[in-house]
Amino acid sequence: MDKHYKKEGRYSYYEAGEGTPIVILHGLMGGLSNFDAVAEYFSNKGYRIVIPDLPIYTQSILKTNVKSFAKYVKDFITFKGFDKVILLGNSLGGHIALYHTKLYPEKVIGLVITGSSGLYESAMGDSYPKRGDYEYIRRKAEDVFYDPKIATPELIDEVYASVNDRIKLIKTLTIAKSAIRHNMAKDLPKMQVETCIIWGKNDKVTPPDVAEEFNKLLPNSSLYWIDKCGHAAMMEHPEEFNKILEEWLQKTNL
Repeated sequence: MDKHYKKEGRYSYYEAGEGTPIVILHGLMGGLSNFDAVAEYFSNKGYRIVIPDLPIYTQSILKTNVKSFAKYVKDFITFKGFDKVILLGNSLGGHIALYHTKLYPEKVIGLVITGSSGLYESAMGDSYPKRGDYEYIRRKAEDVFYDPKIATPELIDEVYASVNDRIKLIKTLTIAKSAIRHNMAKDLPKMQVETCIIWGKNDKVTPPDVAEEFNKLLPNSSLYWIDKCGHAAMMEHPEEFNKILEEWLQKTNL
């Protein structure tokens, strides 16, 4: 991934491939590497994969909210000179993708959400007061996946470091409140964009009925399930995730 990583102006991002741009938005605790398999596969299938580092912990507290992140994505798309893009987001990234599509529908030709917030937040912030409790953080990290082994010691250490950083903790709680405030239920029925919903059947963070609600409210959506899968389908079942996404892209001529 390193050789495709760029820093230009205020943006740091991964970019590979040529063709229709797919802009991928990571979640709150998610890094660019969560999408390694997606990036590698689709950058060789006629798509330009671009994954910006979202300024989740670096913006001022006043700009630490879903709407400001959506505007940041719009500025990034303009900076890259893209006319129209496909947006793919996991967790908070899905919420940002949805909100961006609400604000700038003319920029988005397709939307892919997986384990997205926007309708239901399982009190993202409730776990964070237990800052010094490594075991608690480990269990929380393992809960993200159907197979707890995917929560490697490195990943757990990263989450632990984040929640023990006072500024990051404050911003995490600010984002959690913003996610609840920016509920999308009233907006979704007005959003006509073709949407692919890929969901883990065993997601504990955003349970399966959230996916069903998204599918019901979004006029042009298709819902796909991945079995034995938690909150980050593209990490836990990358091959199945890619297969579903490729079939949907072909079906919708994107």
